[in-house]
Amino acid sequence: MQKGLCVKEKENEFRRLKEFIESKKETQGIMMQTLQEAQNIFGYLPIEVQKFIADETGIPLAEVYGVVTFYTQFSVTPKGKHKIGVCLGTACYVKGAQLILDKLSKELGINVGATTEDNLFTLEATRCLGCCGLAPVMMIDDEVYGKLETKQIPEIIAKYRG
Repeated sequence: MQKGLCVKEKENEFRRLKEFIESKKETQGIMMQTLQEAQNIFGYLPIEVQKFIADETGIPLAEVYGVVTFYTQFSVTPKGKHKIGVCLGTACYVKGAQLILDKLSKELGINVGATTEDNLFTLEATRCLGCCGLAPVMMIDDEVYGKLETKQIPEIIAKYRG
């Protein structure tokens, strides 16, 4: 079970978020901008951050929560230091992307959408990454790996475990 965010330990982060909100008070579309900034600051949007945003902006918590859970760009759980996205678009899928995803899941010991216990990796299935000629493709952070074979996965992951 996910432990809640300790507000006291994140005073500086909340102060930064409050300053951001104050600078955008009269801006249209403040909620989306604030949620994006909050996710940049905290790495995710736990309920404590959502409540803070609701209190500071005057937007009902239910509305904030609805936006956070509607858009896939927002996360209510912490993400790992390295985000792994395996493309499951048509070209990649046909060329074996599911096998790559399965191998990563086994190698990391987590299911798709989860984060390793050491918070080093988050594994996600994505749609087209725009690299169809390199299928199957995955991205780790901003690095693209193409023409993948399952046998390459342990060596690639080892590079990030450092």
